[in-house]
Amino acid sequence: MPPINSAPTIHPVLLSGGSGSRLWPISRESYPKQLLPLVGERTMLQDTVGRVAGEGFAPPLVICNDEHRFVIAEQLRQIAVTPSAIALEPTGRNTAPAAAVAALLIAEQDPDGLLLLLPADHVIRDAEAFHAAVAAAASAAAAGNLVTFGITPTAPETGYGYIRQGAELTGHGGVFQVDAFVEKPGIGKAADMLAAGGHFWNGGMFLFSAAKLLAEMEKFEPAIVAACREAIAKGSRDLDFFRLDPEAFGKAPSISIDYAVMERTDAAVVVPATIGWTDVGAWSALWDIGAKDENGNVFVGDVMTEDARNCYVRSEGVLTAVVGLDDVVVVATDDAILVASRDKVQDIKKVVERLKKEGRPEAKIHSRVHRPWGFYQCLHEGERFQVKRLTVKPGATLSLQKHYHRAEHWVVVNGTALVTRDSDQVLLRENESIYIPLGAVHRLENPGKVTLNLIEVQSGSYLGEDDIVRLTDTYGRA
Repeated sequence: MPPINSAPTIHPVLLSGGSGSRLWPISRESYPKQLLPLVGERTMLQDTVGRVAGEGFAPPLVICNDEHRFVIAEQLRQIAVTPSAIALEPTGRNTAPAAAVAALLIAEQDPDGLLLLLPADHVIRDAEAFHAAVAAAASAAAAGNLVTFGITPTAPETGYGYIRQGAELTGHGGVFQVDAFVEKPGIGKAADMLAAGGHFWNGGMFLFSAAKLLAEMEKFEPAIVAACREAIAKGSRDLDFFRLDPEAFGKAPSISIDYAVMERTDAAVVVPATIGWTDVGAWSALWDIGAKDENGNVFVGDVMTEDARNCYVRSEGVLTAVVGLDDVVVVATDDAILVASRDKVQDIKKVVERLKKEGRPEAKIHSRVHRPWGFYQCLHEGERFQVKRLTVKPGATLSLQKHYHRAEHWVVVNGTALVTRDSDQVLLRENESIYIPLGAVHRLENPGKVTLNLIEVQSGSYLGEDDIVRLTDTYGRA
């Protein structure tokens, strides 16, 4: 990263919220797009963290919800990053309360620190240009300005808000006053702004000092600051996480940082940024940035096409064949298949809303469900039985628990399992099995140095995940 002169330390703040419903069926509420490797080998969260590591940057602060905490901690561990904190929101309250929490936490440890507020689910293909934009913004932020990054538009996009550039900020080359924020326009107005120049997409990324943000928020939205102060004061440590107090945080108005501060302050400035940015808001965006074959198709996974053009086809395992189609998106997982016209993919959200209304699990969870100890995956279901795969990380331990409505049979496929069953402890190796009767107090552990895989066969009158009575739990779950 280019030197930032003597600017204060930059504290990256990653906002990892949202469900990414327009990228269903890959992105789901319990495992949304920022946790997925959609554009490379690393997840979008990991890519975002990687862009803000090194000289001039403090360890990242991640703000997320309770359900994703263990997955996020594990993904950071995989890339050898120790965050300054992982703060857990008890409920989503939009970006202004999240920014206030970040400012309050960072101000405690570094009163002069700068906050670089970043969504965790954006793609930036030109890291060098991104770092140059941050360097320009840091000087302006240290001088008391609230900086937003204006993305150089490549098309008359109607799905983004726009920023109109004003005069250049005195003493800060490449930084401009914000003349106006423009709501998402119609296609005609978007085309006019593109032709006129000086207009940028609002990418939702910001840089400001903790003190300046809090001062402006106290001016415009004091209830947010008060609620967040109380939520932190009454918060609690839970393993490696910081839990905001639910009742206090719930008092914060749900409002974006744009509406709460940026559109009302006199200190808003913009740094134009040509950085290869996309927010990956729909499958069409992945087609836009993907490597295309001679027919304009983007393929991911086990895919075969015949006479197909300008398609995005993705398989998460099963062979997926597309014949004689143009301009479509086809995404196949082991429990859902999406076929959509490429120009209608924004409407996928309506499908997810219908799934939620009907109470279908495909809206929320995948067949593979991640847990702090590893994951389980449903392989087959039938009348009064269910077959699952359990994968347990080395050294991990499931909760000591019992079930009122089901018995279980475990068969070790590979690795070593230490099983507690009532007063007994049994060590199982490959091809060995054990039966857990209904009502038995039991626990599964992986005492080895390699991953444990086993097959679990459940049988009984009720097989729901809520038929678990946890007696003790390493991860603090009730």
